[in-house]
Amino acid sequence: MEQIKRYFESEFGISPSDWEIFSSKLERHEFPKKSTLLRLGDVENHLSFIEKGIVRLYIPNEDGELTFGFVFKDAFVSAYDSFLTQKPSEYVVETITDTVLWRLNHKDLQEVYAASAVGNLIGRRASEELFLKKSKRELSLLRESAEQRYLNIFEERPELIRRIPLKYIASYIGITPQALSRIRKRIS
Repeated sequence: MEQIKRYFESEFGISPSDWEIFSSKLERHEFPKKSTLLRLGDVENHLSFIEKGIVRLYIPNEDGELTFGFVFKDAFVSAYDSFLTQKPSEYVVETITDTVLWRLNHKDLQEVYAASAVGNLIGRRASEELFLKKSKRELSLLRESAEQRYLNIFEERPELIRRIPLKYIASYIGITPQALSRIRKRIS
């Protein structure tokens, strides 16, 4: 819990009393790789902070899976639209690697909002972080080539991207694994 405490102190300037309120609601969970955190059609009940690991968000379809997000350590992860509306999720949230999450359920987050000023800041920051990732991805799909999208991913997190199967990366940038192989060959 020390890692998340340091993160919250540096990002939010959380006071010891607010940390006490917030941390009392957090639950630590360990998940092996390929664990489903949220199934299609289930309601998201957790806002999670990744201490360790990589999480993938995807939409299953008849042709396979459409990956639309990766989330790495020191970031929030959630099927946030489902979390906010408390309606069934239209996608799946799954671990790619062994993962450690600090989770806060919907009811407890509402209590943190009511009991501390920093709770609202944390909720807002999580929301902003998730929104910015979504916007960045949408703009990338609209403005950049598949090769540029691949290079962007590789540039942002090279040490972690090597741990993500190429079929997920291909799906994320909107191409087939074969097309990704051609791009990788061309740029190497």
